[in-house]
Amino acid sequence: MLNIAVVLGSTRPGRRGKAVADWVFEQAANRTDATFELVDVADFDLPLLDEPLPPSLGHYRHEHTKAWAKAIGSFDGYIIVTAEYNHSVPGALKNALDFLYGEWNNKAVGFVSYGSTGGTRAVEHLRLIAAELQMADVRAQVTLPWATEFENYTTFTPSDRAVKGLGTVFDQVIAWAGALRPLRQ
Repeated sequence: MLNIAVVLGSTRPGRRGKAVADWVFEQAANRTDATFELVDVADFDLPLLDEPLPPSLGHYRHEHTKAWAKAIGSFDGYIIVTAEYNHSVPGALKNALDFLYGEWNNKAVGFVSYGSTGGTRAVEHLRLIAAELQMADVRAQVTLPWATEFENYTTFTPSDRAVKGLGTVFDQVIAWAGALRPLRQ
């Protein structure tokens, strides 16, 4: 059985991403073709990248990096839940991605994003980052604009369109994670 992480990438106090990630995780519970786990970047309390050697070498000195590597390395694929900050990726998520290398390689990744334009610009940047980390990003994505998916711009209320789109993201991430399995072995 494939193991997929739902990665919550915002650590901001009062973040709306928690409600979005919880929704993704709850929808995943309906699946029988993979297991899912919610991974919150905030739980790892990662400082700004502080490893003296490049992550591509895989020689981690700090316990926080080792814990992060152990958590991330155990998955076959990821669904990253991200906000859009200033037309890009939240700094905490970028930092968390940069801490590791081999743990991300040859795994599938899909995106659920939110923000004023649904987080599309953050995902554009994440696709470039994923390519450098040797991840296979899937085409489908879920974009959640403040104006249509958040009541009064605060309370997350996913539309039928979002639910349907998330099903497609699950389908593609699971298919690609399975297809990439021989490369991970």
